[in-house]
Amino acid sequence: MDPGIEEHLAAGRHARAFDLVVPAYRDRVFRLAYSILRDRAAAEDAAQETFVRVWKALPGFDGRAALGTWIYAITRNTSLMELRKRRSTVSFDDPYSLEAQHAAASIATGPADDPERDNLLRLLEALPASQQQAVRLFYLEERSYDAVAEAL
Repeated sequence: MDPGIEEHLAAGRHARAFDLVVPAYRDRVFRLAYSILRDRAAAEDAAQETFVRVWKALPGFDGRAALGTWIYAITRNTSLMELRKRRSTVSFDDPYSLEAQHAAASIATGPADDPERDNLLRLLEALPASQQQAVRLFYLEERSYDAVAEAL
């Protein structure tokens, strides 16, 4: 955790800590939300909702878990709630659904700067959602085994 964030939290300067949290976790929160929701707009909404929840809960953050782990848990729960809402109208298991086609297309047409990453993303599609999350957190987010276990 950025020592600046930690110092501000310890001093009770939650607004300043939050100002540092957003840029530090913005991309990672979005990637986790996207890995669950498979829809860019929904992932952006979930990321925004995550930061609203972090803002509201930050004064109660007690440091028992790492800040990143705590934020990932909020992101995961927010994304899963959104996924449950959407499941009543859309099936991600249906290969003909627009969301399934969009997710496959976004992986296939992603940037070619890193062929290994692109290949990993394609292979992830074959895994069940819970295993995808574990692989993404460990390999793409470079979290430790303990942090992945705690987040999931």
